[in-house]
Amino acid sequence: MAEAKPGMRKPVFTKVEQLRPGTSGHTLTVKVVSSKMVLQKGRPDGPQVRQMRIAECLVGDETGMIVFTARNDQVDLMKADTTVILRNAKIDMFKGSMRLAVDKWGRVEVTEPAGFAVKEDNNLSLVEYELVNVVEE
Repeated sequence: MAEAKPGMRKPVFTKVEQLRPGTSGHTLTVKVVSSKMVLQKGRPDGPQVRQMRIAECLVGDETGMIVFTARNDQVDLMKADTTVILRNAKIDMFKGSMRLAVDKWGRVEVTEPAGFAVKEDNNLSLVEYELVNVVEE
């Protein structure tokens, strides 16, 4: 019989400048530049009160920066000057600009401080994209 099923494959780390609209499955190591709470509300949902929190965090590496949308428990991990690994991250489009997000299928992990300086003059979230429908004949 063929050999046993191979284990998990090694992640391929992506750089911020390689991110494109509509893509997903990215694994990045980024440093948090800043974090700002944009929504915090509680919902009395049955016996326990669920908090809904959303923060916009500016994250980046040596190639550029992008806005990361942190939700609920992710907000606590995204402190300024923290280095995090974003696994299975995806690009969401918000008002024509790219936002990085990690949903329930991904993971945010704090790691040891990175040895790179964030390139702050290349913010990919400031680039505006427009959806163009191409009609093929």
